[in-house]
Amino acid sequence: MSVDSRQVAAGLLEAVPFARTLGIEFVEVAPEAEGGVRAVVRLPDAVEHRNHVGGPHAGAMFTLGETASGAVVLAAFGHVLDRAVPLAVTATIAYRKVALGPVLATARLGCTPAEVLAELDAGRRPEFPVEVEIGTEDGVTTSTMTVTWTLRPNR
Repeated sequence: MSVDSRQVAAGLLEAVPFARTLGIEFVEVAPEAEGGVRAVVRLPDAVEHRNHVGGPHAGAMFTLGETASGAVVLAAFGHVLDRAVPLAVTATIAYRKVALGPVLATARLGCTPAEVLAELDAGRRPEFPVEVEIGTEDGVTTSTMTVTWTLRPNR
């Protein structure tokens, strides 16, 4: 699988203007083993993003993680957008430590794209997890997140 990181970033920022509002940056969107995809996005350190303890606001952290997960979905399944719409179904996040400074979110598919596409091809509406690790630029994990996505078939 080939992934055009710039195309994924541009497509996502066009479809989700709120990610632009926060200044989210795309660091990497790259293929992994078995057709998987990894996306790394960055939230710059900005006073307007901070909460009462000096770290990024929980809403900004959530948006960062959800954006990373959306980049994975777009990269893995962008070729089927003519027949299905990706939608987030649920999301859970655990805030473990205060993050200070710029924050990175790294997202990965929790299954293979082939499994998801087999369900879609069988006429079902697949649901699949995207796991996200959020942390500081020096590698300290501050939050973890799971976003469950679906591909809703066009009728």
